[in-house]
Amino acid sequence: MPNFAANLSTMYFEFDFPKRFSAAAADGFKGVELLFPYEWPPNDVAEWLEVAGVKQVLINAPAGVWEHNERGIASLPGREGEFQDTIGTALDYAVALSCPRIHVMAGLRPSDVSDLALYETYVKNLIYATREASKVRRNIMIEPINTRDIPDYFLNRYADAYRVVECVGALNLRLQMDLYHVQISEGDVAMKIRQYIDKVDHFQIAGVPERHEPDIGEINYSYLFDLIDELGFEGWVGCEYRPKAGTRTGLGWAKHYLR
Repeated sequence: MPNFAANLSTMYFEFDFPKRFSAAAADGFKGVELLFPYEWPPNDVAEWLEVAGVKQVLINAPAGVWEHNERGIASLPGREGEFQDTIGTALDYAVALSCPRIHVMAGLRPSDVSDLALYETYVKNLIYATREASKVRRNIMIEPINTRDIPDYFLNRYADAYRVVECVGALNLRLQMDLYHVQISEGDVAMKIRQYIDKVDHFQIAGVPERHEPDIGEINYSYLFDLIDELGFEGWVGCEYRPKAGTRTGLGWAKHYLR
């Protein structure tokens, strides 16, 4: 049975942030993920995790100026020094939170930079990130994201992500497979899982097309959960969705898995 982690950046908005950890634990979640924990001191977040008795399973590295529509800087030439700083910050938090995975966002394609230059910068930065992460035994994650949600995002398809992983050649560079994005960008979700499972270290889920609970929309998640089990995946499945009418109201899909 998959291990489900609540995404506390998208779920449990009924609670003040420090109380979301215990709320998720009370509903049966054993793990949590966060997009960006950096507005809270790491020791505070570590305490909330400990009190709730849940594991931090994933965080994102700082992704540029989010308020200015930046969505990562890993592929952007000229910002390598800033990127290295974000990796240092992310690793400090990952160690403090005993978090094994850091998602590094690629960024948006500038209109005046070639795809080749973006790709070369991306690979070079990921080589740096994986080398630094290996010193503290952390994995770096990359994730294709659909261009409906994030127009001009640099990494969109799993064949391309797989090629990046192979090019970097680091054992701690892994795929983060969000099945919501897979369905929108490529479809054929079950076959994509089978094709790339050897490089996947973390799954995420949400209903398609509105990104609500996984039992709302066009994906048969119960079938996919069984497939993930069949393939022997023992990692986490992050619930990165926006509850339609309150987190607990929409957890009917999860009761079988969380009890």
